[in-house]
Amino acid sequence: MAGVNGQQVGVAPPREAGISGSAGLCVQGLTYRFDGEEPLFEGLNLEVPKGQFVSIVAASGMGKTTLFRLLAGLLQPESGTITAAGTGPEQQAPSGRRIIGYMPQRDCLMPWRTVLDNAAIGLELAGVSKREARRRVLELLPELGLAGTEAKYPHELSGGMRQRVSFLRSLLAGGELLLLDEPFSALDAMTRVSMQQWLLQVWEKHRKTILFITHDIDEALLLSDQVLVAASRPITKLEPLDVVLPRPRTYETTLDERFVHLKRQLLRQLGRISSGEGGVS
Repeated sequence: MAGVNGQQVGVAPPREAGISGSAGLCVQGLTYRFDGEEPLFEGLNLEVPKGQFVSIVAASGMGKTTLFRLLAGLLQPESGTITAAGTGPEQQAPSGRRIIGYMPQRDCLMPWRTVLDNAAIGLELAGVSKREARRRVLELLPELGLAGTEAKYPHELSGGMRQRVSFLRSLLAGGELLLLDEPFSALDAMTRVSMQQWLLQVWEKHRKTILFITHDIDEALLLSDQVLVAASRPITKLEPLDVVLPRPRTYETTLDERFVHLKRQLLRQLGRISSGEGGVS
């Protein structure tokens, strides 16, 4: 489950199960419903190339978080296949679950564990020794703006710093795909802008494939190579909007005339599913 720069993300034609060398994520014929309810997804095909940053934007209740839980192996589809690059048998947890970095809306840090131990827990659960897990965390703390925080506890950190620890845990524990579910939604506006710019810098260096859920249109366009829009429920396809803006980007990119043009396009797409209210809910 991952993506690649410059290649198409969207509805993939049916084909034999498996994943091509350039694809990070391949979803084929995905169908899922909660017991006694109408399907959330019906025959969904999706292919994301390796190394691409893709955002999913849709109205509340469309099933975005449920899709992430299906991709991460936390839920099992009614039918269909999900294949991710770098998640073969050697990259699976003892339970057989795909090892993928999944960062939920809340940071979910354990209050009794330090930054060092919170960030290392995913590696430890994957079978990495505690000593090696801590070494890997310490190596990345300065790069993620967390130098000197290793002995601190979550209550001693700001909201932005807590999210950085959560991201580091996901980055280390996951394979080539990171699933980020509205990670900045609880932050104040200034901290959110700072975190967006920080995430852009980290992604530019590591080039992991990222699927990112957000209700913030500016955020989706600023961060992404493509934005995917769900047009109706059940979701049978995700409509792509290519974000043809040069990288590296900064927050000043949101003032670019091309950015404003893309925002109008995205608002029109979202208007078809949100009665003209912009699709942000």
